[in-house]
Amino acid sequence: MRETATNIVRRLRDAGHTAYFVGGCVRDMVRGVEPHDYDIATTARPEQVQSLFPKTVSVGAQFGVVLVLEDGHQFEVATFRTDEAYLDGRRPSGVRFGSPEEDARRRDFTINGLFYEPLTRPWETQFPLQPREKLGSGRIIDYVHGREDIERKLVRTIGDPRERFVEDKLRLLRCVRFAANLGFEIDPSTFAAVKNMAFSIVTVSAERIRDELIRIFTRPHAGRGLELLDESGLLTHVLPEIAAMKGIEQPAEFHPEGDVFQHTKLMLDLVNDPSLREPGPPKDQLVLAFAVLLHDVGKPPTFERAPDRIRFNEHDRIGAEMAEAILRRLRFSNEQIEKIALCVREHMRFQFVKEMRPAKLKRILARATFPEELELHRIDCAASHRNLENYEFLKAKAAEMPPEVVKPERLIDGNDLLALGLKPGPMVGQILREIEELQLEERLKSREDALEFARSRAAAAPAGPDGPAPNGDGGAKT
Repeated sequence: MRETATNIVRRLRDAGHTAYFVGGCVRDMVRGVEPHDYDIATTARPEQVQSLFPKTVSVGAQFGVVLVLEDGHQFEVATFRTDEAYLDGRRPSGVRFGSPEEDARRRDFTINGLFYEPLTRPWETQFPLQPREKLGSGRIIDYVHGREDIERKLVRTIGDPRERFVEDKLRLLRCVRFAANLGFEIDPSTFAAVKNMAFSIVTVSAERIRDELIRIFTRPHAGRGLELLDESGLLTHVLPEIAAMKGIEQPAEFHPEGDVFQHTKLMLDLVNDPSLREPGPPKDQLVLAFAVLLHDVGKPPTFERAPDRIRFNEHDRIGAEMAEAILRRLRFSNEQIEKIALCVREHMRFQFVKEMRPAKLKRILARATFPEELELHRIDCAASHRNLENYEFLKAKAAEMPPEVVKPERLIDGNDLLALGLKPGPMVGQILREIEELQLEERLKSREDALEFARSRAAAAPAGPDGPAPNGDGGAKT
């Protein structure tokens, strides 16, 4: 990708245009981190960019932005510009194409305002302390003191913080996200503006808020992200149900770490730490992260100081309902909502796995979300009492039971029951469920066993619309 991006810059330059890498990729290169994408800024106008490259998509030509598709990758190529007034709190009312310096000064944070020219003298002749293998040959162009802030590990707006946040209210969340993801501090004047303007985040669309929350909670330092959301005042407006966890006591014998909020924060830091990640089947990191975030969301409304101890009766069921409502509000997909809510609803069952009948245990192991549920349980225990006996038990069971044992093929189906004389109706489903249960218990092991059981159940079923035909071909013997 880096080589292809450099070739795009070369083609633009050969055509007489200035072109640089810009934004997050430059920030990552300076930090010695491999960028996951490359954006390019240039003096070329959108129509000139489109004339130079065979495959392009005009995603924002009015703002000077074109996607260039090369070698299986896509690159955002934007014309240097300065923005006119932001009237809707998201987009400028217009743009004027300008110079690299004007383009840098219109951006959000100094760490994102750097340019990199990849086709000039070696980096180390200017900046000998930076790792050459990440930067290659080239030079940094910095109009906003971004390199200095990267070295200081500081998130700071370019220019007046309030002006930058008024232009686009989502930058309030982006400020927290960058500080959390990068492990940086937030400049005091910038953070003061975030706190003063936190209420205005409600004017941002649910989809844009959702995407920033995903970036906060599915990347390293997610617990700190939660803490910064709370300190900034943003949490009350975007996730009030999570803010309500603060100060909710828990039984000390199970949760020596503190209240529900502190417990959730600790879990979020564990969920995205690669060094603490358990091996095993691939996990959906989004489902896992939001299951962690929401698994105890039902505790504040169910808090009860009973005579024996603090209790949260049915917080798993109520929490699943709340999680579903929160995720719908944030416009998550139906599939994501279903999976996350299931993890929340089922997370308390794991404490009883050693006493479960084999059929019930196998149903847990067979669920599509089992890898996320098991990891949720591990992190839940690791961030509280640290007793991992049930986790180890389940991990061993999952390893010793192949898929054909956990989720075997059905021995018979509804057509077989109809052939025995049963009529379509609830009784057919009931008998199939009973056979499945007995199969998982390994008390029925063959098709013949299942058919014999079905005959006996059909014979015992009452005659009528849901029972067997009393006479005729295929009728049950009596």
